[in-house]
Amino acid sequence: MRSSFKIAIPLAVLVVVLDQAAKLWIVGNMTLYTTRQVIPGFFNIVYVLNRGAAFGFLNRNDIQWQTYFFFAATALAVLIIFHLLRMASPDNKLLILGLGSILGGAVGNLIDRIKTGEVVDFLDFYYKSYHWPAFNVADIAIFLGSLALLAAFYRMRRPSSRK
Repeated sequence: MRSSFKIAIPLAVLVVVLDQAAKLWIVGNMTLYTTRQVIPGFFNIVYVLNRGAAFGFLNRNDIQWQTYFFFAATALAVLIIFHLLRMASPDNKLLILGLGSILGGAVGNLIDRIKTGEVVDFLDFYYKSYHWPAFNVADIAIFLGSLALLAAFYRMRRPSSRK
């Protein structure tokens, strides 16, 4: 097994386990559409369902086509990630970690979609009356993985300095 897979796959599995454990706790301990204040004026734990993508994008009631769309998009993303991992230099740890993180997040949300057609979101950050759309551990992993990919691509494109 390539060293890139030895790093990315365990990271992806860790993300899936953390994501699913957190969602299981939320579903088992909260009632749908309830809120628990954690840091007044800044952070709540909520229990909401999202039919759309990260941060509520495409969150509509027509769940049928969305389930197929997100399943196909996730399958395509997984294929691309595996291809990039095969091509990745073992020295490019940032790229490998980013891909593993995105893979874990994508699979974590896909599990929800397969089970119910919706994703459990529960992290609610806000200031005064403005609330960022609720999200979950998988969304965090996808976001951080995307930042890692951007940084890795920037480092790969940056011309090396010669002394």
